[in-house]
Amino acid sequence: MVTLDEITTPQELDLLVAFFDLTGFARFSRTHSAREVFDTFAEFYEFVGDLIEASGGKVVKFIGDAGLILYPEAHVDRGVLALKNLKNAGDVWLADHKIASRHIIGAHFGPVVCGQIGVRRDKRFDIFGETVNIAATLKSNGLAITPQLFRRLNPDTRKLFKKHTPPITYIPIDETHQD
Repeated sequence: MVTLDEITTPQELDLLVAFFDLTGFARFSRTHSAREVFDTFAEFYEFVGDLIEASGGKVVKFIGDAGLILYPEAHVDRGVLALKNLKNAGDVWLADHKIASRHIIGAHFGPVVCGQIGVRRDKRFDIFGETVNIAATLKSNGLAITPQLFRRLNPDTRKLFKKHTPPITYIPIDETHQD
């Protein structure tokens, strides 16, 4: 089986797709020099990468204070648990670094087209499709997963989430409703 890192030609796959964004990043950026922001986020990106890669996922890209994360179909449970860990441990990391911020994460499961894309001399792995759009626009106050992803989880992992409506999403048991 080809891993995500080995894909060179466009392929259609079913993947767990997650986006995260940090609250309060603009405030942090305004109160720190560009070099301080760069150095802090260089460390933060490594923290996120280590956590996601250790659980079988792939960080596709970072965009300032946001990121796009993938997990192959075989690792949806590990992926969801890692996203829950990113939310919790990541928020602690931010607090430890005196950054008044927290993670907002949305995740969906479905078909995407992925492969190398970019300018002629610099192609990079990326993904496209409605699954990406759904994950990117999923409303969340912390971590939210779609019903399509929830249905892929094993029963033990499902027990960590509760239904949240409308629209239906699943959030960790210990997270409060804030609509």
